[in-house]
Amino acid sequence: MSTDNLLAHVRTQVTVDVDSMDPRVAARHTSLSEKFCDMTSNQAIVYNEAFRYDRAELLAAACNAAQSSGLSGDDVIAHAVDILTVLLAKEVFPHLTGRVHAQTSPSHAYNTEATIAHAKKLVSLFEANDIPKSRVCIKIPATPESIVACQYLEKIGIRTLATCLFSVSQALAASQAGCLYVAPYFNELRVHFDPRIWREYNDTAKEHPMSPVIRAIVQIFKSINSRTLVMPASIVTSAEVLALVSLEPDHLTLSGTVLDQLASSDVPQSEPKLHHPEVPVDTPPAQAPDTQGASIHTTDFLANGAGALTEALSADAETTRKLTDALQIFGEMERKTFDLVREQLSKQ
Repeated sequence: MSTDNLLAHVRTQVTVDVDSMDPRVAARHTSLSEKFCDMTSNQAIVYNEAFRYDRAELLAAACNAAQSSGLSGDDVIAHAVDILTVLLAKEVFPHLTGRVHAQTSPSHAYNTEATIAHAKKLVSLFEANDIPKSRVCIKIPATPESIVACQYLEKIGIRTLATCLFSVSQALAASQAGCLYVAPYFNELRVHFDPRIWREYNDTAKEHPMSPVIRAIVQIFKSINSRTLVMPASIVTSAEVLALVSLEPDHLTLSGTVLDQLASSDVPQSEPKLHHPEVPVDTPPAQAPDTQGASIHTTDFLANGAGALTEALSADAETTRKLTDALQIFGEMERKTFDLVREQLSKQ
């Protein structure tokens, strides 16, 4: 593996995770001395793998295992999808030093108990497939109900990541819940399905609307000594990677396309300055209204069933729009995977 390409350079600045369940992607960018930390996933990634002809064996294996469970109807279909998620992750696991991630169903996003039950089930399936709980992280959408679920899961030793996250309020709620990670989306999820809405900026680190939000999350977490790690996600280009590195997150999770871009690019002769000057923590970033005022640092977002987070989301139309849209897309992708499983079961 080249030591002078842009991917190798980025790895000296931030921990890199693979946002793919394709073992070929992970293998292409690992070596004996360099592996990914975590593998992230979601319902869209699961569907895109399940749809591939060369993953038919795994789909069939998941359906066979689900059929032998004694479940029926929609329950056996959902069980097959969970098994498939685990089997896909298992193929990437050898390329990791850290954790595999699986996302709870978007249909449970506003149901605390259902989210907890699904997270527990996913962990037990990983354990049944020789991946211990200590190497698993459950991705959970950052709704008020699901952040409460994160708090409970963390107390019983199941590590969590708050996903579909677009605001400082969501990030602080996740930190208060004890989440291992927050994954603020740099681009809204829709850009991966409709590239026409993606925008390029002359100075991405300063001009992109999510840059000040991520900068604020990083700085506030430092100021409160949060143990929650910041892992930006939904990244489209290598230029966005460099912009994000300058904001000093803990991790970046990158798709196969972005990893390939980085690996095929040379480090500039005149290396760009990756770290911007420190911005005072109390400086409210543009387009992040929920970070204004000192009270954000001391608000208990989890009290009264995460009432303060509910209020913050109600007052933040843009975050609510992006969160709602992400859940809708993940729900659509989950239903497509259900259809694949249903078709496979009809053949068996």
